[in-house]
Order: sequence, then C-alpha cells, then structure tokens
Amino acid sequence: MVGSRRFLPSKTGRPLNSPFPYSVPFAWVAPFVLLLAFIALGPLWFADWWGRHFPKVAFGLAAIVVAYYLLGLHAGGRVWETTREYISFITLVGSLFVVSGGIHITVKGEATPLVNVVFLFVGAIAANLLGTTGASMLLIRPWLRMNKYRVTAHHVVFFIFIVSNVGGCLTPVGDPPLFLGYLMGVPFWWTAWHCLPMWAVGVGLLLAMFYIIDSRNYLRAPADVREKETASETWRFEGLSNLFFLAVILVAASVNRPPFLREALMLGAALGSWFATPKSVHESNHFNFAPVKEVAILFVGIFGAMMPALDWLQANAARLREPTPGLFYFGSGALSSVLDNAPTYLCFLKAGLGRFVDPSAVAPFAVAHPHFSADQVQVTLLLADARLHPYLVAISIGAVFFGANTYIGNGPNFMVKAIADHQKVHTPGFLAYIWKYTLTCMVPMLVIVWWLFFRSG
Repeated sequence: MVGSRRFLPSKTGRPLNSPFPYSVPFAWVAPFVLLLAFIALGPLWFADWWGRHFPKVAFGLAAIVVAYYLLGLHAGGRVWETTREYISFITLVGSLFVVSGGIHITVKGEATPLVNVVFLFVGAIAANLLGTTGASMLLIRPWLRMNKYRVTAHHVVFFIFIVSNVGGCLTPVGDPPLFLGYLMGVPFWWTAWHCLPMWAVGVGLLLAMFYIIDSRNYLRAPADVREKETASETWRFEGLSNLFFLAVILVAASVNRPPFLREALMLGAALGSWFATPKSVHESNHFNFAPVKEVAILFVGIFGAMMPALDWLQANAARLREPTPGLFYFGSGALSSVLDNAPTYLCFLKAGLGRFVDPSAVAPFAVAHPHFSADQVQVTLLLADARLHPYLVAISIGAVFFGANTYIGNGPNFMVKAIADHQKVHTPGFLAYIWKYTLTCMVPMLVIVWWLFFRSG
C-alpha cells in the first residue's frame, strides 16, 4: 500500500535504498542554510554589503560543498549531474529573459477592472509558454503603462501572484521547479494534465479578489483622469520576430537527446533574438542583463550548496510515517515561501523518491533503460503507481503557488519589483507585502486549494 514501506538503515546510518554510494552528515547542510539566510536577510539588513559581495558568498559556499564531494566523498558523478542540471536551468531562464526583452508592447484602451482581469488571465496562460520569468519580463512594462494614471501596490502584487507564480504551474517551461522535475523524468505534459484543476481554482480566486480590489481603486479615480489614461496610447507591437525564437525555445524544452542539444538550441535562439532585435526596442524596455546575472550567480551557489540537503533528505525519507499529500503540499509550500522554490521542489521530490520507490525495482529498470539517469529511473517508477500521483501534484502545486508569498519565494518576484521601483511605482516592503496581501489574499486561496484537492488521502 502507499506509504506502507519501511526501509532499514545500514550500519553507516544510510538507508539501504539510497541511490548514492555514500552518506552525507547532516552538518553539511549548514552551507546551504547559510546561503539561503544570506539571500533572505542580506537585502533587508545589510543591502549595500550584500550587493557588493553576494557573488563571493555564493561561489564560496558552493566551492566548500563541491570540494567535500570531490575530495571527501569522491563523488564526481554527483557533482557532474548537478552541474548539468544547473546548465539546463540557467539556459532556459536566460534565453527566455533575452527573447522576451526583445518584444515591446503598448496597449490601447482604458484599464478598467475587467480589462485588467483579462490581461492577468492572458498573463497566466502566457506564463506556461514563456515561463514565469519570460512572461513577467514581457508583460510587466505594458501592465504598468496601461494603469499608469492609477497604478498602485495591488497592481504589482497581484501581477506577481498570478503571472510570476501561480499561473505557471501547467508546463515545465512555466516555472523553474517544474523544469527541474522534467529534467528528472516527469513527462512534459504530465503536469498540465494533473495540475489543471488546481490552476483553475487558484487563478480564478486570485482574479476575483483582484477584481474587487481594483474596482474600488477604479471608482476613486476621477473620470477626466481615466480619460487621460488612454488619450495618447495606440496598439503597438515591436520585435515580433522574437515570437519565432520563443517557439524555438518551447520546442527545445522537449528535447532530451543528444546531451546539450536542448541547451544549444536555446542559446541559439537567445543569440538570434539579441542580434535581430532593433536597439530601440531594447531601449524602450530598459533592457539590461543585471537581473539574470544576479539569478545566475545566486543559483551557482544554490545548486552547489544544496547537494547535501537533497541527499540527506532522500536518505532519511523513510523516517516519514504515513505522509499525506497535504503534508507534502504544505511542507514544500512553506519552504518555497521563504526559500527559493526550485531547490525546495527538488528536496521534497527527492524525499518522496526515497520514501516511496521500491529499491528492489531500481536496478532492473536501470539495466533495461541504460539511457536513463538515476533520477529518471526513480521518477519513472514513482509515476508508474497512480496512487502516488497526488504526492507529486502536491509538491508541484506547493512549490509553485507558495513561491508568491514573499519577494524571495521566486526569482521573477525580485525582477518585477525592481522594474516597478525603477518606474517610481509604489510597492510594499517585505513585511507589508506579507501582512497586507499574502495573509489576506494568498493564504485563503492556498487553504481552499488544500481543502478541495489535498485534504484527504
């Protein structure tokens, strides 16, 4: 039965079903925890110092862990596996960032609450095609422009909720955690098929809340102000050649072999976009590489330092007693609220693999499918049992949805806030974001999703 397996520990303290030939002491989780603490608190407590030295912190902590794996555990294969995952991850994020930055959209028409709801709904769909990063970078500027005469904090926050997070839970392209799951063997369209009901409820509830809040804001704006809102605007789309490059990235995301062909196609699309886009379009979008550079540096640290946490979780997952999908939903979600949701997803997926995958089935399947990685073997075995599907759905929804709860829950959250701040739009501070919007809007939606889909079982 699901959740009934019990795996005995070996004399070294490592469960016998661990796929790795070594055990990692829990103390080696400390560099990962320290890095995440710096990411969360550095911009708040010592922003100037963090802004100058965060690359040293990220590279340094990752180097310590990598050295331990190479020299202490002689686990070069594990390090190479993580390196490949990082390359795939940052190639997707970076290529989407570049291509979406080459498209400039100007919207004509009064930004009524209904029009805004339609825009956000389209953004939620676009997030699954362009990624939450790509959709956020493509749409945040026209979103701010179309609401410029009455734009305020709730416009920025709900954009983050819907476009930068919740909307992107249907495809691996949509959000980094799901792409990491795809790299580990989750089929490309599996997420869309199984997560669509949660997506519909989550997006629908948030759009309804936004409509109520935005209607009050709209009625407070004088009619002459609302008329000025569209007086000088026209429909305009520039850089549409980049739609071709976006299509290339989307197709490339489903390519598995040969190794690195997927990444080569994505990089080729990004380079093609960069040289094909007129300079005036990049200038209109105020495009620069600073946001994606920061993400690339921080994720070097995250991917390197998180290896002990992932391995320890998987090795000790057998200690979970009859876990429910709700536990995985709130567990992955709670960590995704304060940490980055990509490594959080990996941690809980690894824990689920260690808890549920029968170790006696791993070796025969690996022999029969030599082109599968160790992770792909275990994920395939997990998905072969339909009773285990709710656990993976719970991890996926928890990691994606809860990432909207704070500015540090997902990379695009930072980028959207930075663009809004640059355009002098009022955005709430870290604590105000949580107190005024997360607790009153996100939390009720998250509880309803749990009640409808993860409460039983």
